[in-house]
Amino acid sequence: MAASRDNIVLIGMPGAGKSTVGVLLAKRLGLGFIDTDILIQQREGRSLQALIAAHGAEAFCRIEEGHLLSLALASHVIAPGGSVVYSSKAMAHLKAGGCVVHLDITVEQLKRRLHDVDGRGVVIAPGQTIDGLYAHRRPLYLAYADATVRTDGVTPEEAVRAVISAVTRWGHPPASPAR
Repeated sequence: MAASRDNIVLIGMPGAGKSTVGVLLAKRLGLGFIDTDILIQQREGRSLQALIAAHGAEAFCRIEEGHLLSLALASHVIAPGGSVVYSSKAMAHLKAGGCVVHLDITVEQLKRRLHDVDGRGVVIAPGQTIDGLYAHRRPLYLAYADATVRTDGVTPEEAVRAVISAVTRWGHPPASPAR
């Protein structure tokens, strides 16, 4: 990652709002934005679902890790896939470049937002339920996060304001708001 620590990294479950909040946050602060799921799909020439189906979840996580470790960004909002927390190397790399904010939702809200797990390209063990996935990942998100912001029950704009407040408290100087 870049030598500066001016990135904002949004982690959380699929459907927590990383891409939606990330785009709005980047626009508000005048930062670049990258959704690493889209980056991986572009670089690999296949959808996440196709990659997981072809290689399996474990190998997909290694592919994801490689792409994340190749990032050298400054002044960006980064929205990695929800499975990023399975790689301590990728998370250390992302944390070295900025503030990590966990976008948190309840499992009930997650179930409402996450209708098609397979079609969305979610790394989930065979037979694992959404409840099980949530119970497994949430402690990892909390462990890596510098701050946590709830995204259920708030508008995307309210979530953006909460993220800005959280990174400011963390000591991260947000860029000047874009006009």
